Order: sequence, then C-alpha cells, then structure tokens
Amino acid sequence: MVEEKEKENMVDDQTAEKWLSHAQELVPVALNRAKQVKGFPGRWKMIVSKLEQIPSRLSDLSSHPCFLKNMLCKEQLQAVSKTLNETVELADMCIREKYEGKLRMQSDLDSLSGKLDLNLRDCGLLIKTGVLGEATMPSVSSSSSESDQTAHSNIRELLARLQIGHLEAKHRALDTLVEIMKEDETNVLSVLGRSNIAALVQLLTATSPRIREKTVTVICSLAESGSCENWLVSEGVLPPLIRLVESGSLVGKEKATISLQRLSMSPETARAIVGHGGVRPLIEMCRAGDSVSQAAAACTLKNISSVPEVRQTLSEEGIVKVMINLLDCGLLLGSKEYAAECLQNLTASNEALRRSVVSEGGIRSLLGYLDGPLPQESAMGALRNLVGSIPIESLESLGFLPRLVHVLKSGSVGAQQAAASAICKVCSSTEVKKLVGETGCIPLLIKMLEAKTNGAREVSSQALSSLMTLSHNCREVKKDDKSVPNLVQLLDSNPQNTAKKYAVSCLLSLSSSKKCKKLMVSYGAIGYLKKLTEMDVPGAKKLLERLERGRLKSMFSRK
Repeated sequence: MVEEKEKENMVDDQTAEKWLSHAQELVPVALNRAKQVKGFPGRWKMIVSKLEQIPSRLSDLSSHPCFLKNMLCKEQLQAVSKTLNETVELADMCIREKYEGKLRMQSDLDSLSGKLDLNLRDCGLLIKTGVLGEATMPSVSSSSSESDQTAHSNIRELLARLQIGHLEAKHRALDTLVEIMKEDETNVLSVLGRSNIAALVQLLTATSPRIREKTVTVICSLAESGSCENWLVSEGVLPPLIRLVESGSLVGKEKATISLQRLSMSPETARAIVGHGGVRPLIEMCRAGDSVSQAAAACTLKNISSVPEVRQTLSEEGIVKVMINLLDCGLLLGSKEYAAECLQNLTASNEALRRSVVSEGGIRSLLGYLDGPLPQESAMGALRNLVGSIPIESLESLGFLPRLVHVLKSGSVGAQQAAASAICKVCSSTEVKKLVGETGCIPLLIKMLEAKTNGAREVSSQALSSLMTLSHNCREVKKDDKSVPNLVQLLDSNPQNTAKKYAVSCLLSLSSSKKCKKLMVSYGAIGYLKKLTEMDVPGAKKLLERLERGRLKSMFSRK
C-alpha cells in the first residue's frame, strides 16, 4: 500500500511535458486494443471515434503558450492518461472475455465513454474559452503588490477549475471559493470573467444537492455585490434560481430568494422573473418560508410590483391576500414594510386592484401597521391610493382620521407627505373638511409648510387650501401664529417652488382679517406678489391689490 502511494507521488512529480509524451504514447496503444475487440461493437465503435479525436486536442493543448506554466494543463494530461489506461484495461478484458457479467461491462463501457467526452470537452475548453490564459497570466498594474498578483493568479485558477474536470473536483473548488468570498470578495470580483459566471450557472443544475447549494451561495454573493447582474441574467441564472426557490434545500431556497431579490431591482429582470414562472414560488415563500426567506421573497415581489404591466399577473396569483397577511403576521418588520410597499405599488394606477385590496380587508391592516412609533410612507401611500375607493363613513369607522394625525405628528417625511396628499383626496365635501379640521390636522399641516422638501411644502399648502374653503377651518388657521409667516415664505417666485399657487389661495382666504393682512405686509408679501403677478399666478394680482389697498388706508388713517 505504501509502495503504491510512493509510486503515485513519483508520477505526480512528472512535468507537463512528460505527461504529454506519456498520453501521446498511450493513444495508439488504446486505439489498437479497442479495434481488436469483437464484443459490444456499438459501444467500442463509439469509443474508437472518441479516441481518434484525442491527438488533435493534445496537439492544441501543447502548442498553447501557457502550456508549461499552469497546473491545469498537467492535471488535464493526467486525466487523459488515466482514461487511456482504463481503455486499454477494459479492451483487454473484452478481448479475453474475462469480465464480471455483460451488464456490468456495458455499464463500465458507458462510463468510459463519458470520461472520454469529458476529457475532450475539457481539453477544448482550456483552449477555446481562454480559461488556460486566465488561470496563468494575471493582469497586474504597476502598482499591484506581489501578494496581490499571487492572489489574483490563485483565484483565476480556482475559477477555471469550476469549468473543467469531474463533479467532485468542482465541488472542492466551490468549497474553496465560498471561503475566499467570505474573506476576499473584492479580489474574486476583480478577476471574474463571463465564462466563470456561465460555469457557475451551469452548476446550479448539477445533480448533486450539495453542489447546487454551494453554487447558489457564491451566486448570491455575486448578486449582492452589484457588479455582475447583467452577466448572471444573460447567462440564464433566473430559471435555475426559481427552481431552487421551489424545491431547493433550506439554505438553497434562502440564497436563491436573496439572489432574486437583488436581481429584481432591474425592471427588465423583474419582467423576466414573471415570464419564467417565478411569481408563484415567491408567493409560496411568503406564506411558508422562514423569516429571512420570507422577507427576501416579499422584497422581490415588491420590486416586481413596481412594473405596471405585470401587476395583473401578480393579482391573478393571489398576491393581494398574501401581502395583507404579511402585514398582519409577517415574521420580520422588514417583511411588513415590503408588503406595504407592494400594496402601494399595486394600488397606484389600477382600480380593480384597489377594489381587491379593499375587499380583502387591506385598509384595516394598513391602518394597523401605521400604529407603530414611526409610521412609514409605504402604508400611508397605499391608503392614499385607496381613499377614493371606499366611502368616508367606512374610513371614519375604521379610525382613518386619527391615524392621519398620528402620521402627521410622528411619521417619516414621506409618510407625512402621503398623509397630506390623502387629505387632498378625501376632502371632497364640506362634511369631510369639517371632520378633518376637528381631528387636529390643521396645526400639523401649518408646521409642515416648513419642510425641507418642496413636495412636502406643496402638498401641505394644497391640503390647507382645500380645508380653508370652510370658514371654521379658516379660523383655525388664523389662530396659528406660524400660518401667515410660513405661507408668505412660500410666495417665492423660484420655479422650483411649486407651492406658491396654493400659498396665494390660502392667504387670500386669510386676507379678510386686518391682522393677517398686516402680518403679510410685514413679512414682505407685497414684494413677492408683484413678481407672481407678472408670472400670472392665479389670485396673486387680487391679493396684491387687497394688501396695497389696506396699506394705503392705514397710511391715510395715521395722517
């Protein structure tokens, strides 16, 4: 046993040139023996045709400039020599008809044929795809250190091993690659080529569950890096990822779902996921997956729902009920947020989907989600989309108006903006305007006029303008010391300021008050209004005349 091991080590120490010579000597021997076999004629004829292709592949390999510099060449020649030796052994057994059963020999010959196919393919792959050059000649800038050069070279060789050899060798290469990705992802990404991506995608469909799991772990890291999404998609990664979401191991499902989450950020890829049948397994993951996979699936569906033309397909697969259930019972806060964002997307422009969300009890779930300490834009945005699809009486009974106050007080800037927009949509009657005014929204909208974003200032001034058509609400605005100065600031003629027309409307409603007019003048409203009058902003000329007339009366009364 020890002698055999020593002999094997001595063989491994031979140079690539010696292995080439050894393989070249074995080819005619193997061919001669194979042609002498009388039994299993069909199988041996196939083997002979493959043996006859080997010399040209060996010639191509030996003429490559990197032939002597790379371990991959030597390993490939060792593999070819081993297959040729096996050919000779099996041929001798067939010639002497000394083998253990006909079926066993048929199986051995089929295995031999497969090995020859692999040898031929790998030899061609080393030449045609540039793997040999990639694995041997790292591209290094003048500023790169020697250790970087070595690291790049090792990684290139490792990536090349994913494309050649038998499945177990690829499995070992994957193990090493997973470990390297944890510690040195940047170096891996810097030397990654498209052929390596293609090889990884092919391994996603390997018969071994362990290889599929390791491969999807690497692909997940690549997808999350954001550097090769296009290559992954163009090399056909979506179908096998979707199949793994359906029937992979727990780790495989999780990594596949996270990969789809990252890739679905592109609208084109989101459409492709739908086209490849990805919606149903993602929805099932939302129903039954663990916390991480559930959140990743919900985020993927949220990304897909941002593409208008696929929303109907999502609806037909039952996404509305699933997202509402996630809002109520999601395992992670992130899952709930993604569900709310998905519902916001679905209800953005489709009345049928809005009715579906309402009928499935979505408004109650969205309102419940808003009860948290920091209400987010997604839930409020979805509610804004839905307020026109349900009577105000139903909204009131569900506690919609108190939630508006909560969002305007404690919500994110986006949530506050969505709440003000909802007020604009819901205030279609005097009764509703009175209800909104009585809940305490007006002081919060006045404060919102100071927001940093133009969108928030515009929608809050629009909401106030609508509410102030009711005299009771107008009196509430007058009582607030910040109302006039905040509104005057919004008279700025800057084209970016889209709130000015609503500010003019609000100030016109306040201009019946002498106190308010004096405040407007003292804060510089006349100067602003002269510019707005020149720009033909509705109401600006009328308000300017009122303020100037009031100022003249004040001057005469002082005399």
